[in-house]
Amino acid sequence: MHITGYSFGQMDIDDSSYHSDLIRSRAGVRGSWWPRQRHQLQVEDLADILAEQPEIVVVGTGYYGRLKVPESIRGYLADRGIELFAAKTSRAVERFNELQRENARIVGAFHLTC
Repeated sequence: MHITGYSFGQMDIDDSSYHSDLIRSRAGVRGSWWPRQRHQLQVEDLADILAEQPEIVVVGTGYYGRLKVPESIRGYLADRGIELFAAKTSRAVERFNELQRENARIVGAFHLTC
């Protein structure tokens, strides 16, 4: 499943459009993913992501980059041997698709709005 498009509030994956934050993994798409604190990622928000046993986690921080990824999250993932790439969602989508072509074991968590 390839991410075919992203614009403020919408992500297109193959033939489907999504309008809320989501998690994208090899298992498919989990829509309506909401970080517990709307604009700051917390360890608790990673449960579904870590269940996929990724090598790399890609976080889309929103159109304007408002979702914050604190250093504690970076350290938490690093301690588990998981690489983190966090950027505005448009750049995160590009990186996710690049890594997917490389056949990496990745999970993407994408904030679609601000």
